[in-house]
Amino acid sequence: MLLEMHDIKKYYGDQLILSIDHLKIYSGERIGIVGNNGVGKTTLLHLLSGTIEPDQGIIKRYGSIGYVTQHHHPIKTTISGYWASRFQINTTYHHHFSGGELTRFKIAQVLETQPELLLLDEPTSHLDLDGIRLLEEILKNYFGAIVVVSHDRELLDHICTDIIEIDQAALHRYKGNYSNYQQQKQRLLRQQYREYESYVREKRRLQQIIQRTKEHKQGIRNTPKRMGNSEARRLKTSSQKATGQLERFIKSVEKRLERLEVKEKPFEHKPIQFDIQYTRPSYSQVMIEGKRINHSFGHKVLFQNASFTLENGKKVALIGPNGSGKSTLIKMIVNGHPSIKISPSVNIGYFSQTFDQLDNQRTVLENVMESSAYPEPFVRILLARLLFRGDSIYKPIDVLSGGERVKVAFAKLLVQNYNCLILDEPTNSLDIESIEALEDALIAYPHTLLVATHDRHFINSFANELWIIKDRQIHTFSGHYNDYIHNQIEKDLPNKRDLQLEKLLLETKLSEIVGKLSLEINEVEKHELNEQYEETLKQLKRLTSNI
Repeated sequence: MLLEMHDIKKYYGDQLILSIDHLKIYSGERIGIVGNNGVGKTTLLHLLSGTIEPDQGIIKRYGSIGYVTQHHHPIKTTISGYWASRFQINTTYHHHFSGGELTRFKIAQVLETQPELLLLDEPTSHLDLDGIRLLEEILKNYFGAIVVVSHDRELLDHICTDIIEIDQAALHRYKGNYSNYQQQKQRLLRQQYREYESYVREKRRLQQIIQRTKEHKQGIRNTPKRMGNSEARRLKTSSQKATGQLERFIKSVEKRLERLEVKEKPFEHKPIQFDIQYTRPSYSQVMIEGKRINHSFGHKVLFQNASFTLENGKKVALIGPNGSGKSTLIKMIVNGHPSIKISPSVNIGYFSQTFDQLDNQRTVLENVMESSAYPEPFVRILLARLLFRGDSIYKPIDVLSGGERVKVAFAKLLVQNYNCLILDEPTNSLDIESIEALEDALIAYPHTLLVATHDRHFINSFANELWIIKDRQIHTFSGHYNDYIHNQIEKDLPNKRDLQLEKLLLETKLSEIVGKLSLEINEVEKHELNEQYEETLKQLKRLTSNI
């Protein structure tokens, strides 16, 4: 056991953020933390790490802890050569690091300490697809326990042994990875539906018994006027006795009804169904076309004689390494670059996270309805699917979180009279439930899409075509992301199998050298080991550049 918590309470002001009866973490466990934005995921990591203390309860730590936070700057400014080589970054931190380079640096500097319990808060933030896959490989083979907060469902699927969901301050633990967690949640939801339906049936049955009995009671005949006194007395006595029995029976059933355990109806998402009559479709086969695109950023050439064709009805995911030009290409399209031709019938809606299109003083519903081509009932269904339920649609924009503003801006874009949407990293700042709602909307969207994103699960959900920026060109792949990865593996496997084996041997050798250097040895042995380390590291760098 590396850590245990008992009877934990954590408040922010008067609000209870976390209430944990007990939590134990053992060596080798990989625990994913999920839950909506604001439920306390980062607070839990702070408690585990000792960054903050609980208001009540006990936390016992039995092993070393490393914590990769979402803070902007690293604790130290240098890291060792081994982890720098694994993450392919400079060994010294500098202020010109990109977001992805900074994330890699922070992870590498914590791994350098080899903690027995590794805590990670959104470690895939700002990483491109190659960086995410590299991180995934490292975490799969990590010797210690891992607790990770992430909205990357593929990462949670590939590394996790357990999922902890935070809901209403409580922790609910599920065995398995994220997909297993989803299956268990679906089973639980079906069970809740069965219990609710059983409750409704029983409630209705008891109510019908009460109603029929009351009607029967009212139907008991009064004493006829021409009946003799003695006979009338006997009938009246009999009627009163029957009425009393019925009243007692009614009260008995009413008590059973009162004692019946109330089961709330599980929340049910109404499907999003766009009606194409509210927007003007484009009848052009080719929506947007780029030919012989050349573009540089400073001394860096992003595109050299690059070309692309966006066909009507396609749902395209734009992918590529950080700095390859994804956002630049999108802005070139939106701003009308001379090398890019847009069909006259195309009406582009562009999503970025500036929120300029939102009026902070108006409500969620007012903002979305302001320029909506769809009627209000549809807008309400869309907002409910995006988790704006009940009175939350009447909140003014200026009280919303960043993630909530993203969803309002996205909803506003979806319902306008556009026939082509271009979205730049729309899942940033969103929790998993919101991302899944966004997926549903994009799957249902009846027009053309171009979306830049690093979220692999998100790409697989909606995209039927990929644009891959590589070697200053825009390469097209027709199919889903998983098909593309499988295709790449098949293509590269013969050449890379031997290289991967050699890479593993070199990494193992480096680990052995680092282990020997940590022992008490004389200066001659230390000098020899340092030379071996530097030479092995050079070989690993050369090899890594070829894989």
